[in-house]
Amino acid sequence: MRARFGPPPPDGGPRLRRVDRTGPRSGRPTLPGPATELITLPSGVRVEQLITGAGDPITVFAHGLAGDIPGTRPLGSAVAGRRVFFQFRGHGRSDAPPGPWSFGDLAGDLRGVADLAGATRALGVSMGAGALCRLLAETPDRFERVVFYLPAPLGGDRPEAAVQRLDRLLASVESGEAAMIADAVEAELPAAVRNTPAGWGHLRQRVEQLQRDGLAAELATLWSAPVIPEESLLRAFRGRALVLGCRDDEIHPASWAERLAELLDAELHIYDRPAVLWTNRPDLRDRVSTFLND
Repeated sequence: MRARFGPPPPDGGPRLRRVDRTGPRSGRPTLPGPATELITLPSGVRVEQLITGAGDPITVFAHGLAGDIPGTRPLGSAVAGRRVFFQFRGHGRSDAPPGPWSFGDLAGDLRGVADLAGATRALGVSMGAGALCRLLAETPDRFERVVFYLPAPLGGDRPEAAVQRLDRLLASVESGEAAMIADAVEAELPAAVRNTPAGWGHLRQRVEQLQRDGLAAELATLWSAPVIPEESLLRAFRGRALVLGCRDDEIHPASWAERLAELLDAELHIYDRPAVLWTNRPDLRDRVSTFLND
């Protein structure tokens, strides 16, 4: 397996361990998260996984680009049954096999996790929503119920803002400097929460995670081709779908959320402001759980 920035440790994906006192500090370390496990998929790729809850239904959650399990868990906090969170290749402790990568590879990661867990429902965020689209284009009957949160367009072209965001993150992680990583992460937070305890807590957690686990440069190769060959393939899906978009989000245009909902004959809700997890979390959580628990 190819290393990211720094040599691979024996217990999982490559990571950085540097002492740097320039990052955000609160006088105390962040609390450790719940224990995760490494599972081996049929492809041979090992991915990091966390399972919470018990019973049926079983729902798998697919994070966005440079996302992680802690950032995805709020979306499932009120969802009934077993909840399966995982890290795509190149993220967290998951493997980073040699690139280039495609959304077919990400769909394979998602399918492998879902198959091993016996999941019948899925939620995808941004890049994870793209992987879910690719999976449904290949096997439209794989899930009975799906949620797409902030889906991004499926063409090979990406908004310049998305390209710059990933370039900035990869450069900051490669530098190993906590302050540089913090600057890259802070830019994604709404201005209203940047100097709040919640904002600082999120920033510290993300800086520590990215310094520890790194981020694979191969992620930049994902958009060398369209996510799916033809949008019309999604019309074969016969389950229930919910699409959640947002206005004024240049990376996740509301117009694409509307188009995806039309292709899937899905329920649709468009939020008025970006950063919904920060600005309208209770409503977002209720919409997701109401749909998946019904």
